[in-house]
Amino acid sequence: MTGPTGPIGSTATAAIAASASASPTAYSSASTEEKLTWLMQGMLARTPGARHALVLSRDGLKLCRTPELSVDQADQLAAIAAGIQSLSHGASMEFGDGTGGVRSAMAEFYGGVLFIVEAGEGAHLALVTAEEADPGLVGHNMAELVEQLGEHLSSQPRTSLSAQPRTS
Repeated sequence: MTGPTGPIGSTATAAIAASASASPTAYSSASTEEKLTWLMQGMLARTPGARHALVLSRDGLKLCRTPELSVDQADQLAAIAAGIQSLSHGASMEFGDGTGGVRSAMAEFYGGVLFIVEAGEGAHLALVTAEEADPGLVGHNMAELVEQLGEHLSSQPRTSLSAQPRTS
């Protein structure tokens, strides 16, 4: 994804992050993408062991990423997180209360942990941390971030071309 001056994490985003506390006007005039990036970078700074954060749509499109993730890594992480959330939804339907609701999912792997939480209608927040990160603090900080982001994290599912009315 690109912002007004280039890829996310560009000098524009860095300038917004650096000046947001000193200049509320700079933050309020920033794009939604820049605001999301700035808020996610704040969460990374407050969460020991946090490495990368990503906002994605339910169907696996990256909406916003922290600058430490390359575009390709962000695409891959979005696909992985969407797949895990989809599998968790299926488990909830079959073995949960039948509603398909998923509060969060976690994958622990050698060298890190992936946390995924629902973050608005059709959106998810994914966070990659080091193995030693405190899951309680991670969960708390992710919940705080989701609350801060509010309406920015609503992503409607894409409709297929065949589902759209034809105009001839």
